[in-house]
This record gives sequence, structure tokens and C-alpha cells, in this order.
Amino acid sequence: MAVGLLASPLVMRAQHGGGGGHVGGSAAGGSGLSGGNHATGVDAKDDLRDFHEIMAVQATSEQKIAFAAIVKSAAVAEAQLQGLVEEMGKENNAAEIAKRDKNLADAVETARTLNKKFLEGFSEPQKSGLKEMIKRLGKADSELGQQARTLDQAFEANSGTKPASAQMTSAANGLGHAISIFQHEQTGLGEEMSIDSSGAGQDVAYKLPLVKNLVTLANQPLTIATSGMVSKGVSEGGQNTFAVELTADLTDLQHSFTDVLRGQLNKADRCGERIDIATAALTPQQPASMVVAQLHYERWSCTTMFGRENMNEILEGNATVEVKLTPSVAEDGMLGLTARLGNVDADGLLGESLRSGSLGDMLRDKISSSVLAVMNQGGDFKVALPNGVRDYANLKRARFEEVGAGRLAAVMDGEIRVSNDKLADLTGELKRQDSVAAQSVSQPELMSR
Repeated sequence: MAVGLLASPLVMRAQHGGGGGHVGGSAAGGSGLSGGNHATGVDAKDDLRDFHEIMAVQATSEQKIAFAAIVKSAAVAEAQLQGLVEEMGKENNAAEIAKRDKNLADAVETARTLNKKFLEGFSEPQKSGLKEMIKRLGKADSELGQQARTLDQAFEANSGTKPASAQMTSAANGLGHAISIFQHEQTGLGEEMSIDSSGAGQDVAYKLPLVKNLVTLANQPLTIATSGMVSKGVSEGGQNTFAVELTADLTDLQHSFTDVLRGQLNKADRCGERIDIATAALTPQQPASMVVAQLHYERWSCTTMFGRENMNEILEGNATVEVKLTPSVAEDGMLGLTARLGNVDADGLLGESLRSGSLGDMLRDKISSSVLAVMNQGGDFKVALPNGVRDYANLKRARFEEVGAGRLAAVMDGEIRVSNDKLADLTGELKRQDSVAAQSVSQPELMSR
């Protein structure tokens, strides 16, 4: 698609509508919207309607940044496929083929995820005005996923001890075609949104190497892996803006969540409260997360009479408690969690104490502080960025996301702002980081046990 031809869609629509209507330019007998000599069948109101429709679908600055990232992600998938195809032609190269196949699967998944996020961020006028193009891109995305699965199945069926089978070669060709269609539909959509895709993804989106942080909470060692992308945005007034998206994998926290809460909440006071966490689950509920904890609770009092201590059980019972956690970012850029107590399954006084008493407040706050501590220590927004970038970065938004099979990730969006005199140093550092990420043995993957 030619960007130049689509740069003035209003003019093109006017030409198709009656052959001769001009907007903002002179014509025989008049000039544009003020002339009054429109060709038969073309009304000034039609031109204005077209103009407003076109403006309604134009990309915002943030969308232009996101578009650059999705274009580059598709290009990465294309490059990974090419690398796999080259290895498939070699003898006895099973280990390298397996690595290339894994890298390709990760690249395709990244491209599809970024594409989905881009479309989900559209305004209602954009969704309406670009409906057909969104539908075509959605179909291309679905086909891309199907072809990737076909290649996985062919890879599993291939022994890998000799040049790739015809089945695997055919599947690779099918995936290559699907990637090409996917890129074509992305480009068309970008042009409709007045995004110049001729340079999108070329040195404007930089992948960050995977950073793994070890966090210890309640004597539980947790590994939090954070990956990210920095995308070049707008440049105006001597300032340059980059968008940052970091994804902290919280799978390890999920696996250890029962033990973490036990360390934070379990207590057995002889004369007081006794809390025993039976199970605790942390699951995605985009853009929030949900904690479901099952516990046993007792409250005891002790009195002394005639020199003898007497123990009395005041309250005892089992309960299931839900707490919804929603990330937030304060004006000073500090990450926070808003915790809301949800459904409480408990009877009598225990239920009342959990729903409206101090016990429910204590459980809610302890759960929230535990998760926030892991996010702050393991997925710190600035620590995950290169040293030369941190001073210019600010956190703007945060959310939880499901990243497959119920796995939870914290996604943090921010921006980097630098003046023109710092731009070369910043982009140089980002290019070095992108190179390190590209040379990694495998692309960042979410942990599983």
C-alpha cells in the first residue's frame, strides 16, 4: 500500500464521489469548502462528514508508539522463521532446530499479544470507523495462530535427526504466508490511521533483556522475571518521548502463594487469635487479580481465678475469603494496590468479623501488602531498565494480565522523556540492550514448574 496515496483520503473520497470536489484547494469557479461550486452529487456537508470520520480514526501519539512495537514484533517473528528454515536444511541439527522453534513460538505469541492490546485500546469511533479492517486483521491473527500450531505439531512429529520432513517444511511455508498476510493487514490499518509505517519498527522499538530478581518473602524465595519493550514516540518542543512496557512474571508467587500467606498470617496465640491458612490462590482477573483464601480461625481468652488460669474459646470456624487486587499508580509514580474484600463464606460471628470487623481489614491489608512487596522488589519499574535510562523514566499505569494457562503477570506502562542533547546517548543504550536481548539463547519465557 502506498502511504502517499492514502495521505489525503478526504480528497480521494471526494474524487470518487463526483469527480472534481476539492477541499482546501482551488477549482474552476470556486475554492474548496467555501466555493459552493461542488460537482453534482457532492454536498459540502458530505465533505465535512468525511472529514470528521477521517479525523475520528486518526492514531494518538500513544497508538503510534504501540504500532511501531507491533510492526517490529511481526518482523521479529518473520526473522525467527527464516532462521528456523535455514536450520531445517542442515543434517543432525536437532538441538538447534528445537531452540529455533521455541524462539519462533515465543515471537509469534508476542506479536499476537501486542496486536491484541493495540486493538483493545481503540476508541469507540475508531472501532466503528475501522470495523472492516479490524475484522480482517483479526482473521489474519487467527490464521497466524493456527499456522503456528500446525508447525508445532509438525515439529513434534519430526524426529529432528535428519533434514526436516516435508510436513514440517510445508508447515513452515504456511506460517510464512500467514505472517506476510498479518503484516499486510497491519500496514493497511496503520495507513488508515495516518501512521507512516514506512519506518515503523525500524530502530524505533527496542527489546530489553530479561531481568531476574530474587525476592524472599515469609522465608519463601521467589524469582520474578521481567521483560520489556521501549518504543520511540513523538518528538516536539525539544523533548523526545518513549513508551515503556515492562512485564513482570508472577508465576513463582502464584505457586508459592499458600506458603507466603501462611508466613504472613498464621498465628497461634495461646490467649488470643489463632489463624491457619489452609489454601490460598492468586489468579488473574484482568486488569485486576483475585485472591481466594481458605482459613481456620479461633479466638481464645484467658482469665485467672483463685490462682488458676482458665482458657475459654470465644470464636471458632472456617472461612473462605475473596480479595480483589487492582494496581494503581500515584501522581508521584509510586506503584500501589487497591484491595477490596469480596465474597466471604463464613457463618455467625466469624462471618460478621470478616465482613465488617477488624479481622477482615487485617486479612485484606496483609494480602495486599504481600503481593505489593513482591511487585516492588521483584518487578521494580526502574530497576528493570538500563542504568542510563532510569533517571528519565516514570511509571504511568499498571495492570494485571493473564499470560496463558492462568499465569499472572504485572504489566507496567511508563514513559521516558529526554531532551534532544540526550537523545543520542539514550538510543545508543537502547540499541545495545536490544542487541543483548536478540543474542540471548532464547527469548524471555514465562516460568513454569
